[in-house]
Amino acid sequence: MSSVQQNVIKHKVGLLNLAAELGNVSRACKVMGLSRDTFYRYQSAMESGGIDALIDANRRKPNPKNRVEEATEVAVAAFAIEQPAFGQVRVSNELRKRGIFVSPSGVRCVWLRRDLESFKKRLLALERHVAETDGVLTEAQVSALEKKQDDDMAYGEVETAHPGYLGSQDTFYVGTIKGVGRIYQQTFVDTYSKWAAAKLYTTKTPITGADLLNDRVLPFFTEQGMGLIRILTDRGTEYCGKPETHDYQLYLAINDIEHSRTKANHPQTNGICERFHKTILQEFYQVAFRRKVYRSLEELQIDLDEWLHTYNHDRTHQGKMCCGRTPIQTLIDGKEVWNDKITALNS
Repeated sequence: MSSVQQNVIKHKVGLLNLAAELGNVSRACKVMGLSRDTFYRYQSAMESGGIDALIDANRRKPNPKNRVEEATEVAVAAFAIEQPAFGQVRVSNELRKRGIFVSPSGVRCVWLRRDLESFKKRLLALERHVAETDGVLTEAQVSALEKKQDDDMAYGEVETAHPGYLGSQDTFYVGTIKGVGRIYQQTFVDTYSKWAAAKLYTTKTPITGADLLNDRVLPFFTEQGMGLIRILTDRGTEYCGKPETHDYQLYLAINDIEHSRTKANHPQTNGICERFHKTILQEFYQVAFRRKVYRSLEELQIDLDEWLHTYNHDRTHQGKMCCGRTPIQTLIDGKEVWNDKITALNS
């Protein structure tokens, strides 16, 4: 029995016991904030079925007679895969044109029973259907799946095949140090291995964004015999601008790195960096600033580099790529995929 069910039973039995102790049903109901009708319903359930009957004493039972016909339900489920982007009202209207009459709420009920109630779930059902049947997608289905890929990238659910396939970069405001001023951190995370690099600055500009890549990221990938194919950032001014005059954009172009951006007006959706920022805040900054008074940027950078080494080489990760390995282990193990890709391109 779940803890929720135990709490429900405890609450209901408590009402019955309180009424017996006080010898007054009305007073017990007033203390517990329940009606007398509720009390007698609990009492009747207890007398007829014991404690177990109290779980469902006030829970409405679904009425199968109110459900749509099986043929209609199958049609609604099939249409959810045919047009996953349509809402319940439009589905109802479109099916009516085919001679299938079901209300918008009826469509919603079918979706709930078949785990299709959200656009994302209907897209997942479409992906499963295509994988199982090897079917040909319509234009609308292709458009819906492309939208899902864009949204997944915007919300941190990115497709990543190997180390260096996609890097995620963001700016993190650290705080203010007396005598130094505002401190900003440029952050890079490899979306496959979760290997991370970070460097501190007193400004957030296109130059600082490019400097992190030039000083820490690309040299590291070069040492590993790999490169960086694409990078994901938000739409901040330090990352976006006119390509011909923007230092960060120019740096990416010179190094042949593709640039992807998160969804407009959702800078917080660079999910991989956001998760790393939460980790570094809790495990490094909140501890470091309580242990030591920093008087220079260089002093803080030294301790940050030590923590990053531990993060990359000693701290295990539980993500679907790392599976209990450290980021550096995951990256090294993923080199084979990178090498296979380069060999295929060169052959």
